[in-house]
Amino acid sequence: MNRALFFVCVATVFFSSMEIALKQIVDAFSAMQVNTTRFLLGGLALIPFALRDLRRGEEKLTLAAVARMAVLGLLGIVVSMGFYQLAVELAPASVVAVIFCGNTAFVLFFAHIFLKSPIARNQIAALVLAILGIVCILWPFASVLRAEALVYAVLAPATFALYAVLSTPLCRRYSGVVVTCGTFLLGSAELLVLVFLADLGPVAAFLQAHGMGFLTNVHLLSGYTFSSFLGMLYVGIGVSGIGFATYFMAAEVGSPFTASLVFFFKPVLAPILAWALLDDTIPPSMLLGIACIVAGSLCLILVRLRDLRLVRTMQHWQRLYHHKRWRHDYRIRHFDPHLLAVVHRDEEVQADEAKRG
Repeated sequence: MNRALFFVCVATVFFSSMEIALKQIVDAFSAMQVNTTRFLLGGLALIPFALRDLRRGEEKLTLAAVARMAVLGLLGIVVSMGFYQLAVELAPASVVAVIFCGNTAFVLFFAHIFLKSPIARNQIAALVLAILGIVCILWPFASVLRAEALVYAVLAPATFALYAVLSTPLCRRYSGVVVTCGTFLLGSAELLVLVFLADLGPVAAFLQAHGMGFLTNVHLLSGYTFSSFLGMLYVGIGVSGIGFATYFMAAEVGSPFTASLVFFFKPVLAPILAWALLDDTIPPSMLLGIACIVAGSLCLILVRLRDLRLVRTMQHWQRLYHHKRWRHDYRIRHFDPHLLAVVHRDEEVQADEAKRG
């Protein structure tokens, strides 16, 4: 458990600083350039962990599984993270960070639709509190927040939640690290193809005419200085690589529930880091929104803790019962052997009654 909590702390720091790091390099690189590079670096960093899981597991990676990872990479890396990067460029980093933590609400919704998972009362309460938190966070920025920034900030967690839900069957078959590594590498490859196609004349003209000019004129090797290079390394290897690796290692050492504590701590830590490093203001409405999201997370966490405590109590009494039964049999066999005949006779009588019944 100590190792799991250490991994949770490391992942929380990296995930909470993600928006801040992206904000620092947003002037040097375009959104497509950042996404393509950081997920390629993150996928390369996860390769050793993925190969370890494949060697340990019984399932072999098939072409069908690779094809599904390619589709998931298109959804999670190309679509979701594209919206995410655009939101970071147009909105305050603290706003995007806290709204993204509300992806739990979308996860519940999509899991109910695609995985037929039932929605409990505490999950409905968490959903309502998360929506209230998002509204409270957006309220003071309503007059200055551009409409497209709001759309991007909401679409990013929604599409990421869909990516996470659709990844669940593959994660159960292989592992979360294998699926994440595969989607990172395949998603970055799809971004490279998209960048290449967007440079073609007719395609570039079509994209610019339909408000998607950010996809054109992407130069993957431009904008690098010493500071921007360090920032890209941090975002790619640190946040995307080490952050996701420690997240899944926390799930492996502890449990998936233990790893989910990352998104419980991030809404609290991310605005504080944005305030300390970027001078982002934290108005009272944002504090109220953070409190709502944390309360929604507590609705899920406390019920899970209650269930775990109940399971552990039942397991304790079961072990205690078997221990007493073993101790009783040991005493009879070694200290009261004359009772064995009585015990055997009672067992035969019970067996005969069961047959007659």
